[in-house]
Amino acid sequence: MNEEIVLENSDAVSVIRINRPAKKNALTSAMYDRMSGALDAGEKDAGVRAHVFLGSEGVFTAGNDIKDFLAVAAGGEHGGNAVAFLKRLVTLKKPVVAGVDGLAIGIGTTMLFHCDLVYATSASVFKTPFLDLGLVPEAASSLIAPRVMGPQRAFEMLCLGEGFSTERMVVAGLINATIAREALERHVLEAAQRLAEKPPEALASARALLRGDEAEVLARIDEESRLFAARLKSEEARKAFETFLAR
Repeated sequence: MNEEIVLENSDAVSVIRINRPAKKNALTSAMYDRMSGALDAGEKDAGVRAHVFLGSEGVFTAGNDIKDFLAVAAGGEHGGNAVAFLKRLVTLKKPVVAGVDGLAIGIGTTMLFHCDLVYATSASVFKTPFLDLGLVPEAASSLIAPRVMGPQRAFEMLCLGEGFSTERMVVAGLINATIAREALERHVLEAAQRLAEKPPEALASARALLRGDEAEVLARIDEESRLFAARLKSEEARKAFETFLAR
């Protein structure tokens, strides 16, 4: 069966693979729900010590499916599955490693702010075109990005919508290293396995110290989400979605 989110286990590592290549791995409400479920299952399973995110066929993810956005703009309700997925990332107690190859658009970039280790190929492109779609940043990126990248680079990414190369993301402190495409998945899984072999309680405590105030991040996600939902119903956003789909 061709699943759009493929779940695999590699020793003590739970692997979540985005697998919708015909749509550049664009994420739907059902896909967010499946990823949240996989994270829940991994957190509850004592045999799982780390989570991994991977894309497929040279794409990480092109972000949220624009058709879902347009449905909201046309009068539908903004689904909560994407927000629930982001909040689940924030509240994880076990480490998360991501491997990016190709496009990482919108949430494909901002979700990485909640990963503990991120590796990417030189072919990867990181872009958050929220304002071009009449929207606002999400995933608490408006809080985390200025702290990590500095306010000017964060504005360049989140407001100007400038695409960042892997090299620039490494310099900005959001990517750990550039890895050759043929070695990416092996490198990611090896890093996750190394984390899985650490004393789990000590790792959880150290990770919590490094990540800081969870409540502050969740509050910013809520604040962004309220604005995001309102913007989805705006005339600016509706026209931007229709223009995008007409390309």
